[in-house]
Amino acid sequence: MNNTIRIMGIDPGLRNMGWGVVESEGTSLRFVAAGTVKSNNKWALAERLLQLHDGLVDVITSHGPDEAAVENTFVNKDAGATLKLGQARGIAMLVPARAGLVVAEYAPNAVKKAVIGVGHGDKAQIKLMVGMLLPKATYDSDDAADALAIAICHAHHRGSANARIAAAAAAG
Repeated sequence: MNNTIRIMGIDPGLRNMGWGVVESEGTSLRFVAAGTVKSNNKWALAERLLQLHDGLVDVITSHGPDEAAVENTFVNKDAGATLKLGQARGIAMLVPARAGLVVAEYAPNAVKKAVIGVGHGDKAQIKLMVGMLLPKATYDSDDAADALAIAICHAHHRGSANARIAAAAAAG
């Protein structure tokens, strides 16, 4: 019986959306792939969202994840930027859900705590720990490294995340 679960982490962004795929079996993790879906900032918002959508569909088709995890966004002082990031996050949640995947959500500090041991840290610390946890990992951007961290977080918490999702679905 194979208990391997393929997990896709997604770091939402309108310009660069990081993605990372890992396999989790028990307590061991294995790097599968990572990258960045980019949108053209000279294009209209709807076209950029379509680029992100199509890019994530391609990743899911190519790598066949079983579950997905998306990082929650934070609100910043620029309401317009926050709204656009929220729209990109909607794409990050819609595409895997449309593919039939369970989609979990994690706060940025929960991802950091799962990967570096504390809820606050910088990108260099995350990249260092992703490299230690997934020594064969290669990625093309900080966003892809963050996406791998999100996938690692989900691998550590997936039992409790799935329980929350199932409970919410039963109540809803």
